[in-house]
Amino acid sequence: MQNPAMILDAMQPVGDIYKAAFSGGVPKTTLDLVHLRASQINACSSCVDSGARNARKSGETDERLASVAAWRDAPYFTDEERAALALTEATTRMADRSDPVPDAVWDEAAKHYDEKGLAALVLTIAVTNLFNRLNATTKQVPQDWSS
Repeated sequence: MQNPAMILDAMQPVGDIYKAAFSGGVPKTTLDLVHLRASQINACSSCVDSGARNARKSGETDERLASVAAWRDAPYFTDEERAALALTEATTRMADRSDPVPDAVWDEAAKHYDEKGLAALVLTIAVTNLFNRLNATTKQVPQDWSS
């Protein structure tokens, strides 16, 4: 089946939320990494593919894209990006622990991002998880979504 958001004409409002996240002052490269990491966790092949494509178009390097799944051990990420990726993992894996987003994870992110930046990260993570669930459930295949 086609993506449910397309069937029910919900792509525009969901896209508007995604666009709003880009107004929070967080670098696009960071938001691209957040999108890619959440999509990897959720095994959404179409979102991993589109996320990597978009990140490459924005100038992201192959080394960083290949290492985002192992960001803790890879030397390519800034402290700010690491905080965003930790928040991404905690928010995406909420059911995996009794304290879904531990204070230490939140506090580390808050050291690097102001309230608008945190809002941008949380919205990006949430919308990515929405797309992951829509696409993985309906078995969407990777494609160039820009056309």
